[in-house]
Amino acid sequence: MPTPPSRIVGLRAAGTCLTVELTEPVPRVLHWGADLGDLTPEDLTALSLTAEPAILNNAPDIPRRFTVWPTEADGWSGTPAHHGHRAGTATAPRPTLTGATHRTDPHGGGELQLQLTDPALGLDITLTYTLDPHGILTADAVLSRPAGTDTTPYDLSGALTLLPLPRRATEILDFTGKWSRERSPQRRPLHHGTHVRDVRRGKPGVDSPYLLSVGVPGFGFRTGEVWAVHVAWSGDQRYLVEQLPEGAGVHASALGGGELLRAGEIRLAPGDTYRTPRCHFGWSANGLDGIADRFHRHLRARPQHPRGARPLVLNSWEGVYFDHDLDRLRALADRAAAVGVERFVLDDGWFSGRRADTAGLGDWLADPTVWPHGLSPLADHVRALGMDFGLWVEPEMVNPDSQLARAHPDWILGPAAGLGPTARHQHVLDLARPEVVDYLLKSLDALVGSYGIAYLKWDHNRELHEAVHAPDDRPAGHAQVAALYRLLDAVKQRHPGLEIESCASGGGRIDLGVLARTDRVWPSDCNDPVERRAIQNWTVQLLPPELVGTHVGAARSHTTGRVTSDTFRMITALFGHAGIEQDLARCSEEELAGLTAWNALYRELRPLLHTGRTVRADLEDEARVLHGVVAQDGSRALYSWARVATSPEGQSGRTALPGLRPAARYRLRVRTELGLPSFHQVAAPPWLTAAQEDWLTLPGSVLATTGLPMPALNPEQAMLIEVRRQD
Repeated sequence: MPTPPSRIVGLRAAGTCLTVELTEPVPRVLHWGADLGDLTPEDLTALSLTAEPAILNNAPDIPRRFTVWPTEADGWSGTPAHHGHRAGTATAPRPTLTGATHRTDPHGGGELQLQLTDPALGLDITLTYTLDPHGILTADAVLSRPAGTDTTPYDLSGALTLLPLPRRATEILDFTGKWSRERSPQRRPLHHGTHVRDVRRGKPGVDSPYLLSVGVPGFGFRTGEVWAVHVAWSGDQRYLVEQLPEGAGVHASALGGGELLRAGEIRLAPGDTYRTPRCHFGWSANGLDGIADRFHRHLRARPQHPRGARPLVLNSWEGVYFDHDLDRLRALADRAAAVGVERFVLDDGWFSGRRADTAGLGDWLADPTVWPHGLSPLADHVRALGMDFGLWVEPEMVNPDSQLARAHPDWILGPAAGLGPTARHQHVLDLARPEVVDYLLKSLDALVGSYGIAYLKWDHNRELHEAVHAPDDRPAGHAQVAALYRLLDAVKQRHPGLEIESCASGGGRIDLGVLARTDRVWPSDCNDPVERRAIQNWTVQLLPPELVGTHVGAARSHTTGRVTSDTFRMITALFGHAGIEQDLARCSEEELAGLTAWNALYRELRPLLHTGRTVRADLEDEARVLHGVVAQDGSRALYSWARVATSPEGQSGRTALPGLRPAARYRLRVRTELGLPSFHQVAAPPWLTAAQEDWLTLPGSVLATTGLPMPALNPEQAMLIEVRRQD
């Protein structure tokens, strides 16, 4: 049971900790980062003493402190934890601590809950920190108006959870992107002022900040101290890191995030509450791989995390597009089953009027002109072949050219003055209207129940501009996300075994809010393996590979026109929840044999790929890529060595395999089932030739410390290296 805590409390797990002093009026953060160990009362006194900064010239006459809920009342001139007003008044928050509970878990971690109140604002705040056994610190807050307070609504303009950073954290890494080029990293030094990333798209977007990291200069995948935050919310967001000349108490800067609120969006009357999105914070002394490992463990520990083997998928989109024909799709299913596919997904084009993307959204019935007997003939055929049947839907959207839009124009989200332009020929349904969610739930329930659907690919193909409720034009973004979550929860409750993929023009809605209700993500509409290498490499910075869809497309990429080798495409798609995205009827027997071998390899390796630690090498040349997965006990590993472009250097030099133990001894071999890459060399390094013929025994000191002289590959080539420890 939670107990009243002592003056200084801490949450500790997996080498990290949060330490808070229950000062008044508002507790302050003494430390977040590396575990400080078991502290004696004298140690805690010293920690408190050294948490007091100097009083500077031209400054408040008391020391500035960085509290758990920083406001101007603390002398904090940065972004406040919350701000708002009551009809233009009550604009100076002064919360005070009224209670606290603290519990620790026997396996590490625990929870600290703080109750704050602000009588002048008529606002109560409950702030909760939860540290899991893997070192991920989750923070959220509930802001509420007690009954009996001033009846004038409190307009909440913003609410963020913030944690301090030390002076050595001076380099920022976050992400940008566009359609088919999601999660492109960008780095910059941390200067004075605020680095803020606002998301105003109604979803995280293809340019999502995704995971905002701040670290010591030059931090990489394997080295350097890093602090990071992810906002688990599927709508408008705000990420920030902020450094003021006077610092943040004894700390240097602040890191945090939350929901980006529009004016008038959250109006709290007496009895109302607002819960901030959960912000997940991580710290690592071992670079970005350390952060990724914490998040992967955190997600894998969830009760709803997929436990079984992740089935090999075939998605019909790049195979047939809108050209739906039962005989053609049955033939595609036959070939899919022959190469070992375990889940067949019918993509866009199956419902009423849907011969192109200009019509039909909202009318969730099989098109009678194409499917006179519904989808059962195909679904039954797929299951008879031993595969699951999945279906593409986009429930939140509607085409103006649809029966739904003509019958219920008032269900469309937009201003009273009239709708703005369509995007991708569609508008957004107002999910805050109960009748809309009721219609969608009935439609989805009927589809899943009628056709025995095991999997929904749930798409979201446009941004939410002018997302307001008519007739008063109140902002709708928050209500839209909350209603989406309720809809997803209801669908899952009615169909407990159903899996759902979060897709949004590819990777436009990837966050831990939607992933609390879905089972995997589609990281990009681009299956070009050159682009996918980078996209997948950074998607797994937050998500473990088993949650990331990775498909083999045709030799000529649908999105870029680039032609790549089968081996390169298959190796790239191996490191995730694998699938196929092409018309198998156009494949030669040789290509089908390659896909069959790839499927067998995926089935063999997915227990490792979907449970191990993701590792990535820090290489000075971005044209070369070395990444892999190492078993949690270190007994086995699989690596991909790839080249995406040419380089000035001819030799790669000795390259260490990340994640292995120098003191261990290993056997190594090159997996050749998918073929060998095209080499840019006259003769291979001798170890490579030996490892193609049989297992090669090498000490860990060579593999993990000095490294192997890697072969010179031609551009757009890859190879697989398997390693097993000798016990």
